[in-house]
Amino acid sequence: MLTILGFAMIATFLVLIMLKKMSPIAALVLIPALFCVFVGKGAELGDYVIDGVTGLAPTAAMLMFAIVYFGVMIDVGLFDPIVRGILKFCKADPLRIVVGTALLAAIVSLDGDGSTTFMITVSAMYPLYKRLKMSLVVMTGVAAMANGVMNTLPWGGPTARAATALKLDASDIFVPMIPALAVGLLFVIALSYVLGRRERARLGTLTLDEVLVEQQETETVLVGAGGSGDGKSPVRKGGSGSGSGADAAAAARDDEDDDFQGLDPHRATLRPRLYWFNALLTVALLTSMIMEWLPIPVLFLIGAALALSVNFPHIPDQKARLAAHADNVLNVSGMVFAAAVFTGVLQGTGMVDHMATWMVDVIPAGMGPHMALVTGVLSLPLTYFMSNDGFYFGVLPVLAEAGAAHGVSPLEMARASLVGQPLHMSSPLVPAVYVLVGMAKVEFGDHTRFVVKWAALTCLAILGAGILFGIV
Repeated sequence: MLTILGFAMIATFLVLIMLKKMSPIAALVLIPALFCVFVGKGAELGDYVIDGVTGLAPTAAMLMFAIVYFGVMIDVGLFDPIVRGILKFCKADPLRIVVGTALLAAIVSLDGDGSTTFMITVSAMYPLYKRLKMSLVVMTGVAAMANGVMNTLPWGGPTARAATALKLDASDIFVPMIPALAVGLLFVIALSYVLGRRERARLGTLTLDEVLVEQQETETVLVGAGGSGDGKSPVRKGGSGSGSGADAAAAARDDEDDDFQGLDPHRATLRPRLYWFNALLTVALLTSMIMEWLPIPVLFLIGAALALSVNFPHIPDQKARLAAHADNVLNVSGMVFAAAVFTGVLQGTGMVDHMATWMVDVIPAGMGPHMALVTGVLSLPLTYFMSNDGFYFGVLPVLAEAGAAHGVSPLEMARASLVGQPLHMSSPLVPAVYVLVGMAKVEFGDHTRFVVKWAALTCLAILGAGILFGIV
């Protein structure tokens, strides 16, 4: 019964948010509360919620102060050179923009933190997508998939969890998986090329000059740039280009770097004299995260305090920066605590354990020698419907025992368990995904409908490469 109710609860949640019948926060709270009553444990709901909140509180704190830290770094101009470089590559070509989104997300993902990746990627690319009327779910989908592949880095989380759960060395799991993961990343880039061609076909061929002409005629709403647009579509090649429009294009061409870089190059919050301080502070912060010198929430708390104090020594300026990022902080932290209700009920009522046991029991005995393949396939739905902790510490050991009985090594099982990460990064139980859709102003249901099929294909590409190379 708990197995059926567990799957029913997850399905109800996904259907309601994808059909936009409930907001994610309301669904994350009310649906598990209702199912907790169905299970007959309504009196224990409070304990389950407190346990869930306690478990996710460090994550919520990390996200809150990470948003403040990287928000300040964006304000002061630390990432402007990266933005300019990506935008120079992208120009006004939708195909290049989508490919650039995948490349930027993959590069920034090297720090191992999804929230950081999404904040930087969206801040850089959102202005281009808005200005050219491109699909924002393409941006969120491509960024999530690229980050999902890179999330398998040893310091990203899943690899470390798999190593801990099966008492293995993380490098023994990760290093042999590099060729398969490289195939997965190439698949994401190839997919972004296809999606970019689709966007180019939908929007028509544009040139940078034509977009700049319109930019001068309207004030566009940009991340970090302010203003309000009038909703006009970019001009297609072959449209009006004479008279004052041509003069404006010529003037814009002379000042391309200043006008077409997404973030306002003249914003009052820039701190060019402190650029190297901010760069070194960020490098030190990321190094400390990788070396695990302090817990990540503590590192971001200290980093945010230092960034605010040094870049904005006056208290009114600090308050203004905190207020500027308050919406993102509130949205994300609220979503995390709402997700704590969902995970708390799943785990507290025993639904997760029963679902995992059922999944293992339904595996045919003849599949025993192929348990690594089975684990790779199961990692798609299981890491989507439950947290990484639940999968790697609850399900993977059970699957590994079943595999060991048929001669499948724990290393093969651990590598196969990483396959589902590109899909996992869009799970409603991953706090970072709310940073992504929140900053991109995309409905979570729209993102889910778009990304699930492509992310699943990415996972299968990694699994196929792993089998082909003899890794899994």
